[in-house]
Amino acid sequence: MSKSRLFHWGAVLSLVVLILLCLAWELWLAPLRPGGSWLVIKSVLLLLPLMGILRERIYTYQWSSMFILAYFAEGVMRGWADSGLAQSLAQAEAVLTVIYFCCVVLFVRERRRQLQP
Repeated sequence: MSKSRLFHWGAVLSLVVLILLCLAWELWLAPLRPGGSWLVIKSVLLLLPLMGILRERIYTYQWSSMFILAYFAEGVMRGWADSGLAQSLAQAEAVLTVIYFCCVVLFVRERRRQLQP
């Protein structure tokens, strides 16, 4: 398996897991309000880059590397401010965003390296 394929699947997997984590977190595991909260919309926003990532579109990789930083910031802040299960979920969110960011940046770098003569 080439490096770019490895980074591609790392980005796909971390993004899908992040979507599922955010859904479970805000609907069942530790919502801000009993019965779920409107923060579940953050999961829907993560669907925006999914198709472009699956199709290996460089432009999607580039803009999503900046887009994901908002989720990193949320994970760090809620990991610091929340307690219990919500804190653990926030820390998991921060870790997944770092994995995603690294895979995206390395994928773009590797793909550009492959395209250079």
